[in-house]
Parts: sequence; C-alpha cells; structure tokens
Amino acid sequence: MGLTGLFFGSFNPIHNGHLAIARYLLEKRHCEKLWFVVSPQNPWKQEQDLLEEQKRLEIVKEAISGEANMDVCDIEFSMPRPSYTYQALRLLKENYPEREFALIMGGDNLQKFHDWKNYREIMANHTLFVYPRPGIVLSGTEEKNVVLVNAPQIAVSSTDIRWKVRKGINLSGDVPERVVKMIEKYYGR
Repeated sequence: MGLTGLFFGSFNPIHNGHLAIARYLLEKRHCEKLWFVVSPQNPWKQEQDLLEEQKRLEIVKEAISGEANMDVCDIEFSMPRPSYTYQALRLLKENYPEREFALIMGGDNLQKFHDWKNYREIMANHTLFVYPRPGIVLSGTEEKNVVLVNAPQIAVSSTDIRWKVRKGINLSGDVPERVVKMIEKYYGR
C-alpha cells in the first residue's frame, strides 16, 4: 500500500487553496491517498469563529466528493482536547497498521515545528511534505524526512472566506461551487 498523506487542519472552512495543494500532491505522486483530518480544536489557536466540528466535517466531505483518492478523517473527534498531532498519528497507525502516513504542512508550520509536542517522534516516523506559504522563505532542510514541495499558492484563506460571508460577498472561485450555499448557511449567522 502506498503513502497516505494527512492534511490536518480546522478547515474553517475548507477552500480551493487546500484542494489545490491536495491535488498537486496526488498528481505528482507524493501520496497515493490524501486524507483531510478535521481537527476539532487546534492547540495553537483559541479561535472564537470556529464552526462546530460536525458541520466542518460535512463541508469537507461535500467539497471533496468526486475527488479521486481524497477522503476525510474525524479521528481527532474522539480524542481528548486539545488533541496533538503525535497522538492522532499513533492512533491512526494503530487503526491502520498496513498504511504508511505522511504529514502535510505549510512552511509556516515547519518554522515552529520544534515547538510541537513530541515533534521528534513525528519527524522520526513520518515524512513531512511542506508546501510554500506567502512570505515564508524556506531553504533546503537537513532533516531527511522533510520534503519541500512546489505546490501552488492560492491567495485565499479561511479567515477571508468567513469575512466575505459576513459581508455578503460572492465566494465563487474561493471554495468549490458545490459548498458555496452550505458555507453561506453555516457561517452566515
């Protein structure tokens, strides 16, 4: 069985930038499968605007419907909060011993990766696919498990999308068309 890439995030909401990175990693055969791991609570963010996890999961499922080799994972929903990546990776390995997992992250996360809980364990046991982020300069890394990928940078963020919903601005082009109405409904409080 090939490598399964794990794209962790709050996906509050998922957008075309996330999907462009996922498609790139699959098309370039960095991963055979890619799972969006919806995090109920990021230990680094105490975000007030965080939509309820089941609704974010629903949006991700719909956004990737019809996408080859993409799936959604809710493993962190049953874990203590905040959950940590190393714990989720351990549990995934326990539940799917036949799979090899890689972590997908932006360059901004790589810069602070040494602050993550048990980051050495993650680094020792998993490949890290690191995609570029605006304003973050990454040079070659000495870590053998870090792979810098030249994934496209799409100028969209979940924060921008939430702002657009509040202002009634059209989301076409920022999120998959099939989830526009769902995002407007859930984030339009």
